[in-house]
Amino acid sequence: MVESRLIGPVRVVGTGLLGTSIGLGLRARGIEVILADASPTNLSIAIDYGAGRAALTGDRPQLIVVCVPPDVTAEIVARELEAFPDAIVTDVASVKLAPLAELRARGADISRYIGSHPLAGRERGGPLAGRADLFLGRPWVVAAHEGISYQQATAIDDLILDLGATLVEMSPEDHDRGVALVSHVPQVVSTLMARRLTDAPAASLNLAGQGLRDVTRVAASDPELWVQILGANAAPVREILTAYRDDLDRFITALGAPAAPGARRRVAEELAGGNAGVSRLPGKHGHDRRFVSLTVMVDDTPGQIARLLNEIGALGVNVEDLRLEHSPGAELGLAEISVLPEAVTRLTEELAARGWRIAG
Repeated sequence: MVESRLIGPVRVVGTGLLGTSIGLGLRARGIEVILADASPTNLSIAIDYGAGRAALTGDRPQLIVVCVPPDVTAEIVARELEAFPDAIVTDVASVKLAPLAELRARGADISRYIGSHPLAGRERGGPLAGRADLFLGRPWVVAAHEGISYQQATAIDDLILDLGATLVEMSPEDHDRGVALVSHVPQVVSTLMARRLTDAPAASLNLAGQGLRDVTRVAASDPELWVQILGANAAPVREILTAYRDDLDRFITALGAPAAPGARRRVAEELAGGNAGVSRLPGKHGHDRRFVSLTVMVDDTPGQIARLLNEIGALGVNVEDLRLEHSPGAELGLAEISVLPEAVTRLTEELAARGWRIAG
């Protein structure tokens, strides 16, 4: 068993995806985990899956992690601070300013509280979706404030490192502005794009490729949760959406008269701006490095993807990313393989020599 930094026990309040995953990850390291949830069903499932045990009278947790929806986060944190006066308390809500402000207004002991936020998740929620490795390599923000000392907050750092996440220190303000840009606004844009599909002809939807699926993937998220998140982080989200509306207006104006002088240049500049933005996204292991893709046609039969990946590995080429897409109306899949630029020519030639069909 891997040695842990935390001593424990750790009390986890809320046994949805994040709470159950935290419990599973800590239990894998031998740390005692105490679970609590307003839903007896969710609690029973999380316990049955091995994420921890039920709370007992006399529990004295070292650390409490509150994993509940944003609209009740501050209330539950305040309750936990009062019930366990020797424990450090954190939460994993996706907004950090609003809970801190509410705790201050309540007069809670924020000298034992610091908010945090793991940027990890899945399309499905609930304890059944929990995974011990959910946080491996993922950023986990600690939103420090002046009311708590670094020494008091070390248990939260230990939690993050024990779960294999990457600790990122930010102020609550910077955190909320950051997630507005990289998470909350993309959710809105994805949702609005997906709404265009509700009345679309079936013939049009049959043309959908991976690009549309990429854009609309997060539109399947829980509306109730996102109403809370967007309400709690409304100001920075609104600011970015207002600028996005201006961007759309420029596109709309240019496309209204595409042959007018300067219209094509405007469209080209907007598209080039998108290229520049994408190039700033960190790549694998946090490095700002671009990869090149090739698309391999794969028969839609068992074992073909495994065979393809094994042959790429045998050639000594590392797969940096992989996307799969089915060809409509054909028993055929398209595997888009991303590799380092210096490897793409050799890989294309070697795969073709082995009988693989390379698209394009």
